[in-house]
Amino acid sequence: MIQTTLAERIEIVESSEKGEPTWRLARRLPWRPRTIQKWRRKGEQEGRSGLQSQMGRPAKGSLSSYPPEIAEAIRRWRQEHPGWGAKTLRAELERHSAFKDVKIPSRASIGRFLSEEGLIASKLPSVTLPESERIRGGYAHQVWEMDAQGYENIPDVGFVSLINLNDRYSHARLLSYPCHLGQERVERHVKTVDYQAALRTAFMEWGMPDALQVDHEGVFYNNKSNSPFPTRFHLWLIGLDISLSFIRHNQPQDQGMTERSHQLWQKQVIQGQSFSDWLSLFDALQKRREFLNYELPCRSLDDQPPLIAYPEAKGSHRPYHVAFEEEMFDLQRIYLYLAQGRWFRLVSKSGTLSLGGQVYSIGSKWQQQQIEISFCIDSLCLRFSNGAGDTICTKPIKGLSEDILIGDISDYSRLAPFQLALPFSWEHQMCARLYESIS
Repeated sequence: MIQTTLAERIEIVESSEKGEPTWRLARRLPWRPRTIQKWRRKGEQEGRSGLQSQMGRPAKGSLSSYPPEIAEAIRRWRQEHPGWGAKTLRAELERHSAFKDVKIPSRASIGRFLSEEGLIASKLPSVTLPESERIRGGYAHQVWEMDAQGYENIPDVGFVSLINLNDRYSHARLLSYPCHLGQERVERHVKTVDYQAALRTAFMEWGMPDALQVDHEGVFYNNKSNSPFPTRFHLWLIGLDISLSFIRHNQPQDQGMTERSHQLWQKQVIQGQSFSDWLSLFDALQKRREFLNYELPCRSLDDQPPLIAYPEAKGSHRPYHVAFEEEMFDLQRIYLYLAQGRWFRLVSKSGTLSLGGQVYSIGSKWQQQQIEISFCIDSLCLRFSNGAGDTICTKPIKGLSEDILIGDISDYSRLAPFQLALPFSWEHQMCARLYESIS
């Protein structure tokens, strides 16, 4: 039997207080009107404390009316075969000689037992990030689109993924940044530091946008959680006062311009060409960009090149210099953003949970229970609450410092010449390209 989550029960009660009708909630949540009305009544009668109640049997356990050997067998088989579900376990009971003349529990009863024993993953609530709606560009450099193309093996260069940046309003091709992934094989994925290097290179030339639109890659969005905490990349943008907008799930057309730009850069620069090294590829992309922006007609702009149709797009109204990024970066913006959020996590058997890649210990007393987490801007602490809304504990938030979010930009920000060790690593290449932008 699938049970409502704590987040769903809270949403039902809060929506009831706002006057939202049951039929509308039933369309939005995967529950029948009868279930929604039940939790509404409990919320009205008992408040948040009533939301701790769970459907199902009393504390004796789902299999308390069956011989204890059945529970022991199910527990042992499940531990030995984690992939066996209630259907398989019931079939095993039916075929086992020891239980030929014994009443066998239903699949639902076995499922409840597995949940009570912590042998099945609890359903986690689905909560969206605050202010993650799409933003439509109404002027130059209001919204940039960014996406990394699938990797390609370029002779004498290695495996490369192009990080492409475009201005949505003017269609200006801002940057195609070749991210090096390995010389003879793909050794890594595009990381936060790669996207930061690409954006800083673009910021130095064009200034900063008001918003950046991306897909749901794990660098931008915690796509493995139904209650995602903002990633380091997301928090870095917030600190720079740049909104992060996500395309709709499974809707690549929301990023249509940038999806098409992958083919454009491929045909204009890479296809049929050879490059001596990574630097020659980067230079070729930079030089061809002038042609794309000033000479190549764009059909959606009445056959005008982007910067001819929109000359005001040659620069943003928000100047940037990497030497002053630390001064521009404001943690208070991040605090205000986090104060709007609410997250739900399942406590492990050891009494810990993970939020934003950081582990917090709240006590084994709460193991296998769903906990609500919020951020207190006054104390800069996380508040951990049970189903009734009572505070379990508060702990200082981890991983939220300028050094961690900005990363090491000391080499970038020094305007005096500096020498990099040979041969250049990929990290040194990123540093050198950004340093050239500064110069």
